[in-house]
Amino acid sequence: MTFDAPLMTPAMTLDPGWIDYNGHLNMAYYNVLFDRVADFAFDLLGCGPAYRQERGLSVYVGEIHVRYLRELHADARVVGTFQILEHDEKRIRAFQTLRHVDGWTAATSEVLFLHVDLSGPRVAPFPGDVLARIQDLRAAHAHLPVPEVAGKGIALSRKTMPAL
Repeated sequence: MTFDAPLMTPAMTLDPGWIDYNGHLNMAYYNVLFDRVADFAFDLLGCGPAYRQERGLSVYVGEIHVRYLRELHADARVVGTFQILEHDEKRIRAFQTLRHVDGWTAATSEVLFLHVDLSGPRVAPFPGDVLARIQDLRAAHAHLPVPEVAGKGIALSRKTMPAL
């Protein structure tokens, strides 16, 4: 199977109810949009909503780090990208972006996804057919640069830390 590098969603619009009292997209709804990006990717990988019903398996988020870079307003349209950075038989580490249709980046999200057997629930290996598609997607993304901010945490500089 061949994949785009990175995967890119169709353009998405913002629900007017997502705009907060500051006049821009509320921080929670960036995560809704990132979730839609992940849903797009997982549908292509064969582990979307039907996967849960048919196989009793799903994908959960184990950890997420969102960076809010530029405000989105009510009339904005965005596309999402999804890039696999690494994976093993039970996990996928991915980097996602939300880009305004004009090209600028509004936010990024680094996510650790866990494959879950819902009978436990417990983290479990991907079935062979899904793992093969994940490997194909990772191979398609292998030539992409790893985003400079990937793997970085949140920290204040030591100079600004108060003494204990």
